[in-house]
Amino acid sequence: MNTYSSSLLETAVDELAKLPGIGRKTALRLALHLLRQDEVAVENFGKTIIKLRKEIKFCKHCHNISDEEICEICSDPKRDKGLLCVVEDVRDVLAIENTNQYKGLYHVLNGIISPMEGISAADLTMDSLVKKVFKGNIDEVILALPTTIEGDTTNYYIFKQLQSANISITTIARGIAIGDELEYTDEVTLGRSILNRTPFKDAEK
Repeated sequence: MNTYSSSLLETAVDELAKLPGIGRKTALRLALHLLRQDEVAVENFGKTIIKLRKEIKFCKHCHNISDEEICEICSDPKRDKGLLCVVEDVRDVLAIENTNQYKGLYHVLNGIISPMEGISAADLTMDSLVKKVFKGNIDEVILALPTTIEGDTTNYYIFKQLQSANISITTIARGIAIGDELEYTDEVTLGRSILNRTPFKDAEK
C-alpha cells in the first residue's frame, strides 16, 4: 500500500488513477508534475476540464460532441445528407474525418452491443438511427464498426432493423484487420476501407 506524506496528494492520485489507462505510478507522476507548474496554469487546466464537462453538448442529429445543439458536420451544407456513416463513438468520427475521404454525415451509437458487458441495443442510440433512416432522406448507411465479434453483432442487428428501408447498406472494406479499433487504424488504410466499402450481405459471406 502506498504511503503519501500528504493526504491532498493522495486524494489527487486517487482521482487521476480513475482515468482510463492511468495506473497509480503514472497518476503520482502527473500529480507531481502539476505541483511543479505555475499556479495560474494549473487553475486554467482545472477550469478547462470543468468547463468541458459542464458545457459540452451532444449533437441532436448525430450524437457527436459539439459546442452547439447541432454539430459543425451536420450543419455543413456541403456534406452529403443522403450518406450516413454509423460509428461506435466520437473517436471514430475524428479518425474518419482525418482521412479526408468521407463527405457524408454520421450517427454515433455511443457503444456497441456486448452481452458480456451487459450492453444491449436499448443502451445505444439505435432508436434514433432507425427513425432517421425511415424518414426517407438517407440513401446509404455505411456500417463502420470495429471488426470484432461485438462489432459484427451490432452490424447484423442494424442490418435487420434497416433491411426493409429500401436503402443501400454497406460496410467498410476488410482492409482493417480483425479485432482492430478504427481510432488505431492508419488514415490511409481507413480511408481506403471507406472508399472500397462493400454491400453488407456480400461482406457476410
